[in-house]
Amino acid sequence: MRIFVTGSSGFIGSTVVPELIDAGHQVVGLARSDASAAALTAAGVEVVRGTIDDLEVLRDAAAASDGVIHLAFKGDIAFTGDYQGAAEADRRAVDTFGDALAGTDRPFVLASGVIGLAPGRVATERDMPTIDGSPLSIRSATAQAALALASRGVRSSVVRVSPTCHGEGDYAWVGTLVAIARAKGVSGYIGDGANHWPAVHRLDIARLFRLAVEKAPAGSVLHGVAEEGVALRDIAEVIGRHLDVPVISLAPEAAAEHFTWLSPFMGLDTLVSNTLTRELLDWQPTHPGLLEDLEKGHYFHTPATAT
Repeated sequence: MRIFVTGSSGFIGSTVVPELIDAGHQVVGLARSDASAAALTAAGVEVVRGTIDDLEVLRDAAAASDGVIHLAFKGDIAFTGDYQGAAEADRRAVDTFGDALAGTDRPFVLASGVIGLAPGRVATERDMPTIDGSPLSIRSATAQAALALASRGVRSSVVRVSPTCHGEGDYAWVGTLVAIARAKGVSGYIGDGANHWPAVHRLDIARLFRLAVEKAPAGSVLHGVAEEGVALRDIAEVIGRHLDVPVISLAPEAAAEHFTWLSPFMGLDTLVSNTLTRELLDWQPTHPGLLEDLEKGHYFHTPATAT
């Protein structure tokens, strides 16, 4: 298959690309910079220059492909004050892909998230998010729109990715926690730290995206989750031990100052099942869990910034 991938040089995309190539697929990658274009070319990817705001570029690339994996999201603005703007740009891109692929029965795979899906219980692939007009729910509405493309002749699926998608090079949630602990001299959690984040290794999620584009039925919801939930206190303790800094509990009112953009998520208790995904696609996560990955030490070798 000739597969167009947005976000192909990002943290997840850079593992999805070799996964696809090793399986015999031809990859076309969207690149917004010279550095990304060079990295993709070196990896054997055909490069299309542009961003997810370039809707004509997206439409043409999708129409010329046998399938699309949409990983790109404007995180640079989403987590610095304009999440709504990022979510709205994502919706425009998805609508463009839908128009380009309508009536073709070609696959379209969208990356989404699981945070806040079913508070108070273990969320399954059958759970649908609440759409309440908030910036976060705009992205959830986009995922539902992607699933609805099945009625327009698109083999669409949504992969809900764990917030803690971990592995070497992680600069997101866990990478930010490490950077904050290094900068502030303490490794913190909220309250008793018994709340959870689900987790998955980046190499396991890459395999799931490949399986989705190859064979996920139209309208499928897939959970990119290897561990249902890892306690925040346990994460903080491993970080504190490796950085040799105290591990402390913080009051909820201190979260915004200490955890910056992560603060809205630090108190969430999210537990997520992957049972239906495993059964549907025979997906079996095999790589290290989050705490084991942290213990390997690579998160602590190269200091990252906290923003």
